[in-house]
Amino acid sequence: MKISIIIPVYNEEEGIKKVIDDLKVCLPNQEIIVVDDYSTDQTNQIIKNISDIKIITHTRNQGYGASLKSGIREAQGQYIIIIDGDGTYPIDAIPELIKYAEEYDMVSGARQGKNHDARWLYTQRIGKFVLKKIAGYVTQTKIPDINCGLRIFKKETIKKFWNLYPQGFSFTTTSLVAFLSNDYRVKFVPINYHKREGKSTLKPFKSFTAFINLIFKISLFFKPIRVFLPLSISFFLLAIGIAVYSLVWDEIFYDTTVILISAMALQTFFFGLLAEIIVHNRK
Repeated sequence: MKISIIIPVYNEEEGIKKVIDDLKVCLPNQEIIVVDDYSTDQTNQIIKNISDIKIITHTRNQGYGASLKSGIREAQGQYIIIIDGDGTYPIDAIPELIKYAEEYDMVSGARQGKNHDARWLYTQRIGKFVLKKIAGYVTQTKIPDINCGLRIFKKETIKKFWNLYPQGFSFTTTSLVAFLSNDYRVKFVPINYHKREGKSTLKPFKSFTAFINLIFKISLFFKPIRVFLPLSISFFLLAIGIAVYSLVWDEIFYDTTVILISAMALQTFFFGLLAEIIVHNRK
């Protein structure tokens, strides 16, 4: 099995060397690609002094997703492993993921432990919880970890949805939902999660709002009927409620209001149906 390991890095001077050294021990003679997303610390100098790795350097900061895409383009391996450069992911868990790589289209870690929980502020936990539930509803799959950054997948399969992947942090979420929505087989393997080396560059408020934005994008892009149908039913029930209230309590039938809301219910349903047909034909 020929594997390319892609490590996107941005200001990871404290952890990157150990991650690479451990990967060389765990997966000898495999291609390691480090994508430096315009680091402003000593990251680039450190990786330049490490032998037997391929380095891609961005001339401006483009984002996590852009770094992964840069690495995937240059990868020579049939299989791609992605892993962060901050030391949070256990290198010794990788052989367990590789074990399932031929049977499944994507094998993803499912993070556990106090270090994973401690990484997220309360608002971020809410956003991530909602995102996971929405993605599970859209794909009809129980998802234990929606954006784990330790995964293995085939290069040819990940490229099928290339234009969908964002430049930012949501590459992992989008790719996972794309696979599940298109009936590709995904395996989740429980893994430990270590305390990161160095300071996180994640911005709490910005990441939370991005989570909320991503919820709507994922839902509407992959399974729009699962968004429009509940809305349509809600409008229809609201129309019925107003009709019953007006007749029983006010003794005046709000015909205009009921008709308008009923029309909204039908319109919403047919929008969802049309969107679902478009998505189906796109596949």
